[in-house]
Amino acid sequence: MSVPLLKIGVVLSTMAMITNWMSQTLPSLVGLNTTKLTAAQGGYPDRSIGVLPANPEESWQVYSSAQDSEGRCVCTVVAPQQTMCSRDARTKQLRQLLEKVQNMTQSIQVLDQRTQRDLQYVVKMEDQLRGLETKFRQVEENHKQNIAKQYKAIKAKMAELRPLIPVLEEYKADARLVQQFKEEVQNLTSSLSLLQQEMGAYDYDDLHSRVVSLEERLRACMQKLACGKLTGISDSITIKTSGSRFGSWMTDPLAPEGDTRVWYMDGYHNNRFVREYKSMADFMTSDNFTSHRLPHPWSGTGQVVYNGSIYFNKFQSNMIIKFDFKTSTISKSQRLDNAGYSNTYHYAWGGHSDIDLMVDEGGLWAVYATNQNAGNIVISKLHPLTLHIIQTWTTNHPRRSAGESFMICGTLYVTNGYSGGTKVYYAYHTNSSTYEYIDIVLQNKYSHISMLDYNPRDRALYGWNNGHQILYNVTLFHVIRSEQL
Repeated sequence: MSVPLLKIGVVLSTMAMITNWMSQTLPSLVGLNTTKLTAAQGGYPDRSIGVLPANPEESWQVYSSAQDSEGRCVCTVVAPQQTMCSRDARTKQLRQLLEKVQNMTQSIQVLDQRTQRDLQYVVKMEDQLRGLETKFRQVEENHKQNIAKQYKAIKAKMAELRPLIPVLEEYKADARLVQQFKEEVQNLTSSLSLLQQEMGAYDYDDLHSRVVSLEERLRACMQKLACGKLTGISDSITIKTSGSRFGSWMTDPLAPEGDTRVWYMDGYHNNRFVREYKSMADFMTSDNFTSHRLPHPWSGTGQVVYNGSIYFNKFQSNMIIKFDFKTSTISKSQRLDNAGYSNTYHYAWGGHSDIDLMVDEGGLWAVYATNQNAGNIVISKLHPLTLHIIQTWTTNHPRRSAGESFMICGTLYVTNGYSGGTKVYYAYHTNSSTYEYIDIVLQNKYSHISMLDYNPRDRALYGWNNGHQILYNVTLFHVIRSEQL
């Protein structure tokens, strides 16, 4: 842009010099030494200066202007009236001078045209440069935004991976522990082999105690490997679409190998019939089932099948009933003292869901609320044979504010609702009697969750979502502390 602008400056300076020369030199050449300057009317609107002779009829009149309204240089020469002396040498000189002035006027016009053309080129180039500058700025801003997004994504991923560092350290310790177990087993195997060769060389009781101790430690190790802290829940998998808006379905976590029966209960009250499907495949593809009639209608959707029996809350009571499918009889019933029922302390969605029974790796649980705990959630560990309470924990979470809940490895996980956007946001750890707020997204594909239970054998959450039977896979962090073994 600097070269065209410099060119314009040179042109304008040249035009000003020519005009100045014409206004000062031309009168002296034609003998007009006596001049009088007059201003144009209106306060110099056209910036013109008139050079007037003493006798206008006998002399030339020269008018000059440095610039007109369109920015061009203008020079005007008015010849005097023709006289008898028009052919003398002075007249000839004036004519020659007039021709020179006309030539200069033409040159100035050509120069003005070129200047205007250059000016348009400069203006066009300026617009293009400004547009290019804007595009470069946009590219730079977009690049910064992309870098910021990438940095944010990397930072989030690092935040997710950072907790794995202590977990990996624990796994290193676990590997050493397993190696220690392996060495002990090898030593015991060698000792037993030698014992067979040399009877009496070793104390059998001492050797047996070492075997029992190792077996217990291995069992504890395997139990801890099965447990962990919930860190993620997959999107839901729709298994089947059937039944009403509310209901429950499940499999038995203690069923023997090869037993994949599915249990199905439609509705949350005034129903006694439990459907039994032979397998998950039958449940998904057919309506072939066996119907079991319970002696009492159930209440809510918090039933659970555990070790061949169904545990449920009797309708309009706080009575827990254990019904044996094999004998079709009630094997045990027990009141859950002080527990609210009949929609006193239900989940947020209602449905007589005052008492929720569930199982995890540790056994049978009941989740409910009492007046003594101001309607907040109470957790009780139940004996599966007698239904007696083994231990109870009181929490500070209101029962009616919970959408649903489930147990994993002795920790109660509570959702923030049952419709719309749902997440697991509260966790109570019974092993330490502490709680924390978490943020784990729970997909609510069909907008109304009325049942959510964990199956420790399948490592999955079973859900009833607005007439759809669904499954969620869960992600657990497994941490073994060797000092606890």
